[in-house]
Amino acid sequence: MFACGWAAIEVLDYFEIVVVIFASATILAFLLSQPVRWLRRFVPHNVAVFAVFIVALTVIGSLVTTIGLAVLSQGQPLIDNVTEFLTSLSPRLESLEQWLQQWDLQVDLQSIGAQLRDQAAVLLGAGIGLVQALLTNFLYLIFIAVVTLFMLLDGDRLWQLLLRRVPSVYRHRVTETVKSSLLGFFGGRLLLSTFFGSATLVTFLIFKVPYALTLAVIAGMFDLIPGIGSTIGIGIVMLFLLSQSVVLAAKSVLICVVLQQIEENLLMPRVMQDSLNINPVVMFFALIVGARLAGLLGIFLSIPIASIVVSLLEIDEMKGKAVAPPPSDKS
Repeated sequence: MFACGWAAIEVLDYFEIVVVIFASATILAFLLSQPVRWLRRFVPHNVAVFAVFIVALTVIGSLVTTIGLAVLSQGQPLIDNVTEFLTSLSPRLESLEQWLQQWDLQVDLQSIGAQLRDQAAVLLGAGIGLVQALLTNFLYLIFIAVVTLFMLLDGDRLWQLLLRRVPSVYRHRVTETVKSSLLGFFGGRLLLSTFFGSATLVTFLIFKVPYALTLAVIAGMFDLIPGIGSTIGIGIVMLFLLSQSVVLAAKSVLICVVLQQIEENLLMPRVMQDSLNINPVVMFFALIVGARLAGLLGIFLSIPIASIVVSLLEIDEMKGKAVAPPPSDKS
């Protein structure tokens, strides 16, 4: 079992770009299949597919190009400001280190500060580099678009081909479970993160927060990760804004926390609608395993895959909501 697992990881690593292309195309095809089914009530299947595909391609391409170029234009000044802020902390760290030495506490804060500064610069550079890579790798984006189109055209036949190994009794249940898990997760997370990023952008513009678009995009992108993503995004936004003002950082973090609570307590129960009913411990375990096996793609695929496994195997202990025990017979 371990040998097969190791071999599978090596194969996935070797064919990483192929897996990324087909996994991304599958996700997009699942999301676009809903408007295609609605439009098929009025026009033939092929016409509905091409209409939805062209509209989606235009909208996504326009948004990615516009937001990506704006983020790149603000990215380098933002990196410079954060780097200068971390460098300016050196005298304060030295003073704190001397104060700790008076209490016989030997702590090398200068080395810690230098490591923090280097890691922050690497993290920021990688984030901006990721956006730049998405804009420059047009060939991969074209492949994803083409594969998505053909999955929309022949997706039903391909899915029936995959279901041939499944007993006929379970095929409908497998189809409904996969559909609800994938659509529930990706559709729900996309709507929630769009709300969080848009609301953050509008609020930041009202309060005249610098680099509002870049910070809102960062917050929205991290909000795609369930459980802990929004918290990480808020922490990164706070780190960025500390280079501007402590008061501004505290005010912005407060705004983000309020928006996060609105999203999680008011919108999430209605948007997700229990489509991913898995235990939080299982969710975080799946996130860690997915990140280790497939990086960023594994993070996004691990949760719906775990939900599918838990639902199909009917593992009540791993579900998010406890299953009520059957009533005992007291007679």
